[in-house]
Amino acid sequence: MPSALTPFLAVREAALRLDGTSSDYLPLLELARDKQFVLLGEATHGTADFYRMRAEITQALITDEGFDAVAIEGDWPDAWRVNRYVQGEGDDDSTGAIADFQRFPSWMWRNQEFLLFIEWLREHNAGLPAERRTGVYGLDLYSLYRSAEAVIRYLAPIDPMQAESARQYYAALDHVRDPAAYGYQAATGSRMPATEGAIRQLLQLRSDEAARISRNGLAAMDSHYFAEQNALVVVNAEAYYREMFGRRVNTWNLRDAHMAQTLKSLVEYRQRRGGSGRAVVWAHNSHVGDANATESRLRGEWNLGQLVRRLAGERALLVGFTTYTGYVCAASEWDGEPERKRIVPALPGSWEALFHTTRLDRFFLALGAGASRTLFEAMLERAIGVLYLPQSERASHYFDASIAGQFDALFHLDETDALEPLPTPHNVGS
Repeated sequence: MPSALTPFLAVREAALRLDGTSSDYLPLLELARDKQFVLLGEATHGTADFYRMRAEITQALITDEGFDAVAIEGDWPDAWRVNRYVQGEGDDDSTGAIADFQRFPSWMWRNQEFLLFIEWLREHNAGLPAERRTGVYGLDLYSLYRSAEAVIRYLAPIDPMQAESARQYYAALDHVRDPAAYGYQAATGSRMPATEGAIRQLLQLRSDEAARISRNGLAAMDSHYFAEQNALVVVNAEAYYREMFGRRVNTWNLRDAHMAQTLKSLVEYRQRRGGSGRAVVWAHNSHVGDANATESRLRGEWNLGQLVRRLAGERALLVGFTTYTGYVCAASEWDGEPERKRIVPALPGSWEALFHTTRLDRFFLALGAGASRTLFEAMLERAIGVLYLPQSERASHYFDASIAGQFDALFHLDETDALEPLPTPHNVGS
């Protein structure tokens, strides 16, 4: 494409308008044909359209391309309950399967679109042998205490002595049930971090893996892997909460490094159990897009998309989603109630405003190395997380980014609608 093209003309020439049918995804599926990782983003944590489209794309990747893992920006033990449901295990119905998603913002996974997706996946898996069933897994690290408890629950019936050791290793965590308070006390020296004991427990589980699995097969592999990853969460979450107040480590980097570590481990696990080890990721654009192409690089920050590109090279596909206006489900303050909020039309000088001026409404845009050089220039890009603060729109929600450096492909929807949160249960099952 000629380098003299303006960004407007470059988008007009390359964009493929969406018509609301399954053919909308054919260009993306073609790009995904030889990939091991397809990362599907979202410009907000509360847009129904993004969840619905990611579900439709993921269904096609599973049925047509053989992907067998869906990794979400959710906590490991919460997502494992969903995984058991889609594998046909346990007594949960679909509503029960998402019951453990109670941590703010619960609406990220307690919503109708995600519920419909896991119902579809359970039905899809029903006719397949266990090793070929697609699983759902959490990438995040906030579940410090629940993960510690899960390790102990796993060990108690099969190795009481090691379970007691785990209780002792995690005892430093048990004194304080608030992770933020734990991090503050560890950083200020008023308590010792539990790092050493947590690492010992993780290494012990890893050393026991082969022996436990050889005796009991696939079911043992799954339960042991669940426990081992919970032990990893404890190690990394302990460091995360401690350093949050220590000002020595960028906690964003710790979190995304954990996500990348978990994703790599996950595909290896899927291959060990006889699957393809090809994974679809659902996370925010800020995690999915390559941070090296944004202003985050100036702060020394990296992210999941950047680390996956480094790991997999051309076998990674990073896909962004943007919107110009509409409605979003978001809170006004941390731990606040979800609200249906009007999204202010995108600011002039932003990629979203540029996409709006093309009058294409909804379109797919292939990017990456083949894109016009003008799409590698930096412009504003909007990111709405669990909070949306339109009164401070520019300061709270915009950053500089090269859209073609950040993503390999992008879906733009000019107007979008909000997720409808499902009620949060008061009592959580195990």
